[in-house]
Amino acid sequence: MIIMPCRLIMKDNQIVKSGNLFSDLPNSIDNETFESVFVAEGCKIERIISKGHHSPDGFWYDQEKNEWVVLLKGSAGLIFENEEEIIEMMPGDYIHIPAHCKHRVEWTDPDVETIWLAVHY
Repeated sequence: MIIMPCRLIMKDNQIVKSGNLFSDLPNSIDNETFESVFVAEGCKIERIISKGHHSPDGFWYDQEKNEWVVLLKGSAGLIFENEEEIIEMMPGDYIHIPAHCKHRVEWTDPDVETIWLAVHY
């Protein structure tokens, strides 16, 4: 797990954390990248960066927690187990994936980074 660079500020004895989801993008992306943006009890928010990546053949995500994900840049196709239709996602599109709802990434744009923001809870 990679923690994104951020700025920390003390305000009223509390830490305020800020950053930019479009900064510090890797120069080359051999593997899909998962970076924690925020972690708290029962919740994790991560930035995912893809470029032409997809789930391995026969692999299905089967997650223990619910996931809400929004696509910020690029494009991608998701498919759910026992469904034939690929859900095409463009910037601004989001989807809620309940726990144990098997799904996979069929494709991501090979020409530009696809940046996702995922909330696991």
